[in-house]
Amino acid sequence: MKRIIASLVIAFVSLATISSCKKDKSTSSTSSQQAKVNLRLTDGPASYDAVYLDLQQIEFKEEGRATIMLYPYRPGLYDILRFRNGLDTLLVNATVPVGKIEQIRLILGSNSYLVDGGVSHPLGTPSAQESGVKLNLHQTLEANVSYDIWLDFDAGKSIVKTGNDNYKLKPVIRAYSIITNGRIEGYVFPLNAFATVYVSNGVDEYAAIPSPVDGRFVISGLPEGMYHMTVEPGVAGFLSYTTDVNVTFGAITSVGTITLVP
Repeated sequence: MKRIIASLVIAFVSLATISSCKKDKSTSSTSSQQAKVNLRLTDGPASYDAVYLDLQQIEFKEEGRATIMLYPYRPGLYDILRFRNGLDTLLVNATVPVGKIEQIRLILGSNSYLVDGGVSHPLGTPSAQESGVKLNLHQTLEANVSYDIWLDFDAGKSIVKTGNDNYKLKPVIRAYSIITNGRIEGYVFPLNAFATVYVSNGVDEYAAIPSPVDGRFVISGLPEGMYHMTVEPGVAGFLSYTTDVNVTFGAITSVGTITLVP
């Protein structure tokens, strides 16, 4: 298969004493320099029954600041294949200092595993356990603003089978925010074509597997620009479909309903 978050500000004036007034101003100034971040996890397609990611800690690195350590609401295993086609799960809701995010780092535990054909296989993640999975994100956080940031885990590109049913996790994850989120969505029929949707801007390729229930697919986190889209059937008897789609940041580009023909 081809392939891949303001704060509450309360200001009041106290006329009781000069000293209390100074204290209040200092507190207000400090509290106003905060932003709210909602960090969410989503996923790209992969041909496994389940992929459980052992997520233990999240770190933000801001320009000129010490590393900010955050923790998921529920440290532990996340079946990332549950979060496809626009679905996601909230990992962290936090108030952080304003500034420019340079990097996000995910610290993984040792219990990640996948299920393939009903059989569980451990996922070796040595480098991720020791130094973390590093994601570049150039997002400036301003005071009193709430930001949504997604981590798009590409399971299909992140898992390497090394033989003898051994699997290694080499995470391929993209980080994007609402202002750097271009999206393509649509529907593919018939459902029994078991199609995969690919889009490419000539540099990177992204993919989605339409829902087996209603045929809907969503590909998020796309940079702006023109994309060539291909819908490939997963079984014989159908022709592939191609078109070009223009993507704009902050917008959803709908391609409507695509019907694969014999």
